[in-house]
Amino acid sequence: MRSPFFNAHHAPIGAFSSFTLGFKGASGGFGTELGGPANESIFIGAQDQSGSWRFLPFFSGAEDESRRFAAQEPGGTQTSDLPVYADDQIARTFSLGTDVWRAEDLVFSLYSAHGTVPDPEKASPDALREALVPAIYAQLTVDNTAGHSAREACFGYQGQYPYQGMRIIDLETDEATGQSVRGVGQGGYSAIVSCDGQATPWLGFSVQSILAERIENAGFGLGVCGLMRMQVPAGERRTFTFALCFYRGGIVTTGLAAQYVYTRLFANLEDVARYAVQMQESRMAAARRADTWLQETRLSSDREMMLAHAIRSYYGSTQLLEAQGHPLWIVNEGEYRMMNTLDLTVDHVYFELRMNPWVVRNVLDQFADRYAYQDAVRLPGDETEYPGGISFTHDMGVANCFAPPGRSAYEKAGLTDCFSFMTHEQLVNWLCTALVYIERTGDDTFSGRRQDLIEACFESLLLRDHPDASQRDGVMSVDSALCLGGAEITTYDSLDTSLGQARNNLYLAVKTWAVYVALARFWAERNPEMAQQARAQAASCAETVVRHQTNDGWIPAVMGEGNQSRIIPAIEGLIFPYFLGYQEELSEDGPYGELIQALRRHTETVLTQGVCLFPDGGWKISSTSDNSWLSKIYLCQAIVEDVLRLPVEMAEADAAHVDWLTHPELSYYSWSDQVVAGRITHSRYYPRGVTAILWLENRR
Repeated sequence: MRSPFFNAHHAPIGAFSSFTLGFKGASGGFGTELGGPANESIFIGAQDQSGSWRFLPFFSGAEDESRRFAAQEPGGTQTSDLPVYADDQIARTFSLGTDVWRAEDLVFSLYSAHGTVPDPEKASPDALREALVPAIYAQLTVDNTAGHSAREACFGYQGQYPYQGMRIIDLETDEATGQSVRGVGQGGYSAIVSCDGQATPWLGFSVQSILAERIENAGFGLGVCGLMRMQVPAGERRTFTFALCFYRGGIVTTGLAAQYVYTRLFANLEDVARYAVQMQESRMAAARRADTWLQETRLSSDREMMLAHAIRSYYGSTQLLEAQGHPLWIVNEGEYRMMNTLDLTVDHVYFELRMNPWVVRNVLDQFADRYAYQDAVRLPGDETEYPGGISFTHDMGVANCFAPPGRSAYEKAGLTDCFSFMTHEQLVNWLCTALVYIERTGDDTFSGRRQDLIEACFESLLLRDHPDASQRDGVMSVDSALCLGGAEITTYDSLDTSLGQARNNLYLAVKTWAVYVALARFWAERNPEMAQQARAQAASCAETVVRHQTNDGWIPAVMGEGNQSRIIPAIEGLIFPYFLGYQEELSEDGPYGELIQALRRHTETVLTQGVCLFPDGGWKISSTSDNSWLSKIYLCQAIVEDVLRLPVEMAEADAAHVDWLTHPELSYYSWSDQVVAGRITHSRYYPRGVTAILWLENRR
């Protein structure tokens, strides 16, 4: 039986904040701009019929802080002395909008954001306030209908933010609604608030010391623990609703001064709290509708879980900033916190075009205006530099520090593996993202404004095939001169050569083929001569890939260099013509039929035990590496099912992938991407899993 104790994000959109919960111990709580959970103790508990307390197990031991103030050693207990519900008494129902914990007659529910974000340059303040309020919601229900005496319940936390202390929040009654908002919080940073007059805020040195109090000391300001205490009369079942609020004011970045868009909509944490409690019914209803939407997709329960988990993690990584009066959409790269990593951007596009198409344009413009650069190239073993044309950086910076224009935080010279340049891949990624955006939205203004850039990118692709036009075969064969004797890599930076080396790489070749196909369509009416040139490059690339297929049916991961690795992501590039609805180009009877047939046979050959399947049935993206990436697995599953239409049974693989994510010892970091032989290892707290949205595409 799978453990229910895995961390998950519960995040507002665009606030780069998360109330993370689910892994045992002090492993969740209020986190803003972090690369992992905040490690706060969360207290959710109730008295039983005998009056004894029990809690959900989301805290760890801490001594009563009053000892620091005593001249002599006083008595006292540790937080770890709090009794918890047994594991077999706890059940969890996890979905997209809600996350519900049940322990006997206690129910604790979290309600998270899921929805669209209007373009800040066009939307009204009211629409933006509703979409961007930095808050989620919780409900605590205690069923005392069988009780003969009143019972208490509580919900609170022990803040870990080092610069501001815990406090009581007691806002004036709103004249329009008659509501007063009370709660506990940490400075102007985080808060749990309620407009339920039966929920009272308490502050103290420990949970035990607060629960022992019988006189409300509203003015007491010492202690690191804040609780909301509630009482449920005998014979009643009561539900208490809370808003969990975040706030980060002022300039939050360097390199380019920016602040959160929500800070021009809400003055401070108190302002967020007032608005959040007013909106609680509609926002919780929206979360329930998200659950209904997910159920109506008719995915298997395992796929429902993974899609919900991934979307939550994506939202927790999002950051909507404003600089010089213009919005900046940022998706932070999980535990690494790199900003708008372009090889993630290209994988987020399927989800973002479904939810918020304007953010795709916004990120494309950021790369075009600030993070494009002119390059030169070198042939292997030759220091002669040739023109390389334009490309784009790997990212825009890290941890709220924008990189200088034309620079990334990641890329270094002189390397052949992790941290080297991804110049060709990022050129392909920008083009893929731009062409998909234009095709799916019909944004003629953007396409007209960026047509010259798209032409420059095409010229750069040609130069990176080979400086000598007569030797071009459609596949990258040079390295950026910025590598200074090193070699370019791909997004699969932590894998071996099979997916790490960019030059002559099968994965990147098919992705490049997809770009040429999309460019040919883009220019069909705009520039017929360029369209013909793009078709010729696509045909040449396809021929090169087919020529390297072995008699056994598989294609080497690195072509023409004696590599024996076999990879599933050989098919990854097929997603772009599929997503664009280009059925002719994907047909085995179409202009690239030999390529499609070759990739089909390759996939049938590698999706076998001992090659690209782990013993548990999970997918192994390279035959020569145990490092497998779930976001790419999801993407390739969609291709196998809906493009190649192979009769591959997915249930065993899906079950294995859920087991990876819910590993009882390793699921602290919420949704995670890199899993080595079934164990979460890197790329944790990560947003890229929204490639799972492709399970719903089925356009053909």
